[in-house]
Amino acid sequence: MNTPIIYEFPLNERIRVFIRLEQLFQQFNHHLHGENIASKRAAITVLFDIVAIFKRNDLKSEILKELDRYTNALNKTPEKSNKNTAQLVEISQKLYATTGKIGNHLIENELFQSIAQRSSIPSGTCSFDLPEFHYWLTQNNETCLKDLNYWSQPFVDIGVAIDLILGLIRNNCTVTEEIAPEGFFQITLNTGLSYQLLSVSVDKALPYFAEISGGKHRCTVRFMRPSHNNQRPLQSTENIPFTLMRCIF
Repeated sequence: MNTPIIYEFPLNERIRVFIRLEQLFQQFNHHLHGENIASKRAAITVLFDIVAIFKRNDLKSEILKELDRYTNALNKTPEKSNKNTAQLVEISQKLYATTGKIGNHLIENELFQSIAQRSSIPSGTCSFDLPEFHYWLTQNNETCLKDLNYWSQPFVDIGVAIDLILGLIRNNCTVTEEIAPEGFFQITLNTGLSYQLLSVSVDKALPYFAEISGGKHRCTVRFMRPSHNNQRPLQSTENIPFTLMRCIF
């Protein structure tokens, strides 16, 4: 297989939220050191999305439960312990030491809230709408970076914890080579095992994308040809080879 495209499908809501946050943290870190106004705006927009997820979920509690569960699991398998266990324990201690609801410092920040209130309006943060924000955007890069680091600091340990959890899940997989007859494949999962994530790896040279649906008991994978000339994507009529990873922890 040449360079593959990997499609992940979380099998529960907790992992779905973790992957969403992983992507947001990656986007934020990408824009964080940008030296133009567009990058600073993009970093702020990503922070809004991160805060919105934290408003809807008690993520600190959920992550601590997961960290404790994985630490206990690794302690039962000494060959997998050592470095991973130490990292889990270290980040758990940091999260247990934090007080208050994560993200409250932004909810209480007047500038950040004024930007958030106007952001629901298309292009609602122009200079004539929010002159204070315009002033901030035009400050030197060191000043803006300092503020962005301060605003994002409470989320750093959460990001580290999520990276550790998802890394353990992705590295604990059953890998099989499969064929999808006429672009369709069905997966039945053992309900006695706590599968967390499915991953489908497809050769990038193939002109199809993988559409995964289902739940913790059964999933389907359809290989679809991307839409052209305003037509809907169509399922492949070919037999498509792919790599399937069933991830569990």
